[in-house]
Amino acid sequence: MKKILIVDDEPNIVMSLEYTFKKNNFEVFIARDGQEALDILKKQFPDIIILDVMMPLVDGFETLEQIKKNEQLNHCKVIFLSAKNKESDIEKGMALGADAYLTKPFSIKKVVEQVNELLEN
Repeated sequence: MKKILIVDDEPNIVMSLEYTFKKNNFEVFIARDGQEALDILKKQFPDIIILDVMMPLVDGFETLEQIKKNEQLNHCKVIFLSAKNKESDIEKGMALGADAYLTKPFSIKKVVEQVNELLEN
């Protein structure tokens, strides 16, 4: 079973993504901010991480920098899912090592397609 970590502080987004990925036979982990995500990642090694940028405590960019420093997470694919849709934000996310950057509002179908595409590679 593939593992996914959803990191977002917006409960409605978390619920819809969690429901969708459980339906698609993923083991789902949830974090409400970057610090919680980093704590989970000490014990769990998901195949893919969906990461918001604007969150309390530790933002998505900083979270990704920490993920990239952890060799046990090298195999993890990271998708930013953020309302920050300026070109500079997208470029920063990709430069930090994200595998994809999707903007909110988003289509669940598109997120699932992106996840499946990254997991095939």
